[in-house]
Amino acid sequence: MQTDLRGIPETMLIPLWAKAVETGRPDPIVRDERAVELLSRIDYDFGKFSKVWLSQVGIAVRTELLDRLTREFLSRQPGAVVVNLGAGLDTRFERLQSENFHCWCDLDVPEAIALRRGFFEEGPRNRCIAKSIFDYSWFDDVGGDGRPVLMIAEGLLMYFEESELRPLFDRLADRFPGAEILFEMLAPFLVGQSRRHDALNKMGEHVEFKWGLKDGRLLEGWNQAIRFLAEYHYCDFHKDRWKWFGLLVRMPWLRPRLAHRIVHLRFL
Repeated sequence: MQTDLRGIPETMLIPLWAKAVETGRPDPIVRDERAVELLSRIDYDFGKFSKVWLSQVGIAVRTELLDRLTREFLSRQPGAVVVNLGAGLDTRFERLQSENFHCWCDLDVPEAIALRRGFFEEGPRNRCIAKSIFDYSWFDDVGGDGRPVLMIAEGLLMYFEESELRPLFDRLADRFPGAEILFEMLAPFLVGQSRRHDALNKMGEHVEFKWGLKDGRLLEGWNQAIRFLAEYHYCDFHKDRWKWFGLLVRMPWLRPRLAHRIVHLRFL
């Protein structure tokens, strides 16, 4: 299948490639046979990423982390609604469909969902929503009917300005009290420096990183209904895979600037 994705939507192809590569390793952090299949069906020059390793490892680790944290949430909150923000071609629903949730919603911009629908079927427990995260009408599409809600956002929020994200978090806190969100926080040193990113600099259209904080606790200052629960630094996991970068990021004075991580929040 051909794809004409440009800009931010094109970035969805990087994690697909990374998970397919990881699956081919003898000792994979995660295994995603569906990613391997999709990669073979998409007409795109994935060979441009052949020498990319840092982002490839990072995506494998974040996938494992988010799968585990999602399972833990669903074990605490059975019958929840899960909303995958900026879903792209993510295959998490297929990996976790045996878990106890009520409905899984994959949300992304219309061109991304159009591509997704070419590969994934919707059913009673999963559906696609073709909207921007800033089109707040998706709140009504998700519904929830008082059920617990978990939102996931990987490889997404770093492409937007803080001035765009603050109103989003305000609206989420107001509409989904009690909900939790897991999202990827960009290493602050990469803000404004996407040309230095080992995978993004291989893409045809320039896409810039616009947001990343040194400490997820700072988000509590955005809204009194936001509570910081935890953050998980990628380099704390599978340390044997990080080579020289793992040594750098474990230095206390560099860690806050260099570390990609998953941040876990709850809306009160």
